[in-house]
Amino acid sequence: MTQLKAQAIQTALTGDWTNAISLNQALLKDSPDDIDTLNRLAFAYSSIGNANEAKNIYQKVLTLDNQNPIALRNLKRLSGNTTANKSISFSHPHVSNLFIEEPGRTKVIDLLNVADKKVIAPLRSGETLQLVIKRMKIFVLDQNKTYIGMLPDDIGRRLTRFMNGGNQYEAYVKSVDGNKITIFAREVKRTSRFKNQPSFLPSDRPKLFIPTAKANGKTQRKTETEIDDEETYDERSSSEE
Repeated sequence: MTQLKAQAIQTALTGDWTNAISLNQALLKDSPDDIDTLNRLAFAYSSIGNANEAKNIYQKVLTLDNQNPIALRNLKRLSGNTTANKSISFSHPHVSNLFIEEPGRTKVIDLLNVADKKVIAPLRSGETLQLVIKRMKIFVLDQNKTYIGMLPDDIGRRLTRFMNGGNQYEAYVKSVDGNKITIFAREVKRTSRFKNQPSFLPSDRPKLFIPTAKANGKTQRKTETEIDDEETYDERSSSEE
């Protein structure tokens, strides 16, 4: 990978769309039919609100590869009605600001049971995702409600309780690398019943064991996570009485 191409990719990951446009245009001077560069340039234009230029470039991609999934997917979105366009990932041009972490309120998560590579390949950093509870698990869907993966069980169980209790969350694509997809989840609303309960526990949180009452002559031990989960349940129950 050339240094210029690496810089072009990095500017997209950080949401520096102005430089992304300049760098990808420079790359096209040497390789005007490079599909990856054209797709990056189109995405950068769409991210700053220049939908017409983005459409023109995606259409050029389709003249080179009429089955290109990235161009087909994004051209379909850009060709939708105005209301739909407002909700797509391009409404977040500053991806670097989008991924600001807040302890307890945000989490970078690697998805499990990821969808086929051809499904996740068109996803781009900053794209809005949906978190949906199904069968006591949390599935992650793209904006077309296509399944792309699911949260790990421990995070899923915790968020299921909070979501059922009124908390609200948003999620975005952070990165896609082959068959691996990483998302960024953020708490956007916390109900009063969970005011002292962080949505996300730090991954490096020590698993301290806390002695509890004896049962059958043996001291029971619970982790901090289990205690925390019980407090969540107790707090929710008391508010419902």
